[in-house]
Amino acid sequence: MEAVKAAFEAWNAGDMDAFRKLLAPDVILRNPEGWPEPGPFVGREAVMRQWEEQREIWDADAVEPISDFIEFADRVVVRLIWHGVSHGPESNMKMTGVFTVRKARLSHAEFFWDHAEALDTMGLKE
Repeated sequence: MEAVKAAFEAWNAGDMDAFRKLLAPDVILRNPEGWPEPGPFVGREAVMRQWEEQREIWDADAVEPISDFIEFADRVVVRLIWHGVSHGPESNMKMTGVFTVRKARLSHAEFFWDHAEALDTMGLKE
């Protein structure tokens, strides 16, 4: 759980070097269904490139947990909101992240619009 919290902190601080260090070399990213580039993105550099491209859309952005972190074996699930501010209207996207953590690094990150679906991937119920 600490690695996921540290990733949120690094992202919100804009410290992409610290964020990169929290990713396993073979990390896999899957964006939510319907996302313009759903992935999967495989490997630290591919994942960082995808996330840096997403950040370029905004003048400022932050990721905020809006639920408790649920730890289940080597996975962590959290409901979150991604705030983005740009020249146009402000954006607030709610989604759930399911993160697999191995050796204190994120090895898999998958995002869902539907919180119940995310919990189901972990064998949990709302």
